[in-house]
Amino acid sequence: MSTEAVDAVVIGAGHNGLVAANLLADAGWSVLVLEATEHPGGAVRTAEVTEPGFRNDLFSAFYPMSAVSPVIRGLRLEEHGLRWRHAPDVLAHVLPDDRCVVLSRDVDRTAASVEEFAPGDGDAWRQLFRQWQEIREPLVGALFTPFPPVRSGLKLLRRTGTGEALRLARMLTLPVRRFGDEVFGGEGAKLLLAGNSAHSDLSVDNAGSAVFGWLMAMIGQDEGFPVPAGGAGSLIDALVRRLESRGGKVHCGRPVREVLVGGGRALGVRDSSGDPVRAHKAVLADVPAPVLYGGLVDAQHLPSRLVEDLDRFQWDSGTVKVDWALSGPVPWTAANARGAGTLHLGTDLDGLSAYGGELGRGRTPRRPFLLFGQMTTTDPDRSPAGTESAWAYTHVPRGTMENRAALERRAKRIEETVEANAPGFTSLIKARYIQGPAELQGHNPGLVGGAVNGGTAAIHQQLFFRPVPGTGRADTPVDRLFLAGSSAHPGGAVHGGPGANAARAALARAGVLGAGYAGVIRAAHRAIYG
Repeated sequence: MSTEAVDAVVIGAGHNGLVAANLLADAGWSVLVLEATEHPGGAVRTAEVTEPGFRNDLFSAFYPMSAVSPVIRGLRLEEHGLRWRHAPDVLAHVLPDDRCVVLSRDVDRTAASVEEFAPGDGDAWRQLFRQWQEIREPLVGALFTPFPPVRSGLKLLRRTGTGEALRLARMLTLPVRRFGDEVFGGEGAKLLLAGNSAHSDLSVDNAGSAVFGWLMAMIGQDEGFPVPAGGAGSLIDALVRRLESRGGKVHCGRPVREVLVGGGRALGVRDSSGDPVRAHKAVLADVPAPVLYGGLVDAQHLPSRLVEDLDRFQWDSGTVKVDWALSGPVPWTAANARGAGTLHLGTDLDGLSAYGGELGRGRTPRRPFLLFGQMTTTDPDRSPAGTESAWAYTHVPRGTMENRAALERRAKRIEETVEANAPGFTSLIKARYIQGPAELQGHNPGLVGGAVNGGTAAIHQQLFFRPVPGTGRADTPVDRLFLAGSSAHPGGAVHGGPGANAARAALARAGVLGAGYAGVIRAAHRAIYG
């Protein structure tokens, strides 16, 4: 029996793996994607898990980073059936006292909303957005290219000048709470920044949290938080169709047992049935770094210093997510919340500090901060007319929610938090679907312990510290093996950056200058790992 052989094997059919496979197929490579579960998509998947006719996104749901990603845009997925939809408003943060601040794609509407909390904040918001518009192109380019982003970085420096570049760099290191205090007088605008930073696992008081809040808020102002029509899975369907139109293949229900290594290079993989697949040019792994190193690749093939560094790898927090089928729209008492696709609930600014502090101490927050999604409000295809497909999630310490009773209590607390700002919410619930850390990992092995970011977003595990101190690139110490998942730079969210970086590295290694490229990477790894 002959050994199956292709130019590249991609481990994992998450969006990063599919992005990488598409880019390699565009270059004329034969590509096989092997996915452990029965469905492609990883943390981008839709299913009817509550009631028939209600399409629930099991994991991620809104895609602001996809909207600005040059990687996703460059794939032209609209030509393969993808359509984007938007809610009337992007986001609303509803405070416990029912005050509400709105983020809209209409900058005047956002400015008017934050102005209600403090005179002058509307103009300050417009100024912040103008700054974003001036630097968006080179900044986004820098985010989604391998580290260091030389071309985009130089373009950004030319655009800003040295002084403003230094001020921008300072801003990106700040805690988001401090950043908000420096720019705004009222709690409304500060909460738009702070609540958006909490989409990561960082506390509003952590250094570096400002960049997440600012980036998400500015993208929301600029592009919104779009969703794929029909469900998140439509994004994956388009990626798969595009890949297959170029000859690529996706095999689901076919886990990879190990990466085959010989002579210091990746030769292919062996699946769970023991069958080998030869990879003539590259193996790309869309899996968390700890799953690849010392898991799929035996530690004997890795520098001992890398293995030691992985012992200090920090996961992001666990997650509890509840999906609902609702018999009607959510009865928010804050009228401006009704048209928002995404809502932030449960806390004010001090509450966000307390929430992050409790998580940092390994305690389940008494007052959870919720991210809430109104999916039918955003996309009418998600449920029958007059109903709502909705969800909420909150973070919990790793290692908690390990029994069903604890998970049910947390879900009840989530529903009580919604009910406080939407009296009558619980009476609308036709069905619910609860996932804790164990359930999330069970449905998607890449969400280890309910971590949705592939590792903490804290500054000590970003750029050339991601996933461990190194080059900040997709290349691994095993020649022709590339890390393509969210544990790699530029990290989590659905933007395709890690997959694209891995594909670019694989193409460079296989190109006419590949020997020189490999020599530079080997020298860098020797300097870092000994």
